[in-house]
Amino acid sequence: MSLTVNLISACITTLYFILPAYFSNASGLLFGRGAPVDFGKYDKNGVRWIGNGVTWKGLIAGTLIGTLTGLVQGYFAPEILQNYSQYIITPIIVNIGNGIIIGFLLGFGALVGDALGSFIKRRIGIKRGEPAPILDQIDFIIVALIFVSPITGFNSIFIIISIVLTLIIHLLANTIAYLLGMKDVWY
Repeated sequence: MSLTVNLISACITTLYFILPAYFSNASGLLFGRGAPVDFGKYDKNGVRWIGNGVTWKGLIAGTLIGTLTGLVQGYFAPEILQNYSQYIITPIIVNIGNGIIIGFLLGFGALVGDALGSFIKRRIGIKRGEPAPILDQIDFIIVALIFVSPITGFNSIFIIISIVLTLIIHLLANTIAYLLGMKDVWY
């Protein structure tokens, strides 16, 4: 196979694999109204630990969506990962059970990563809604990959493709949402 075909295959497989993290992260925002995960607590400097944007409802709903996404992947299209896994990850047998586990780890990991990103932003003085380039875009995917890595074994190509795809998709999605009037800022 040519390098172009290999790269396209690797990108498609990577995107497919990390869908539970993407869906979880997006659904956490959609269902995120309610009690904040930090219970409204402030640190000794009067700064919120995380903020109102990360809620228990969003965490639970997002984790469920990520888990369900993994279940669907394990049931309907596991061959996508099995056919191309030699390019990007340690080969894994994908079935419903593994799909659920992978979906849960990616989904929950994505939301923990988002919360960790919010925590870091507050510690360095960035308020909710203010931009933190790179951190805002990749916090969720990095932690999701860390959570699932003990059972999948990624190589560096997979990680690089995951981060690059996430940066591109995040920028495109937010720009479209801004142009449609769904967001106040393009980032």
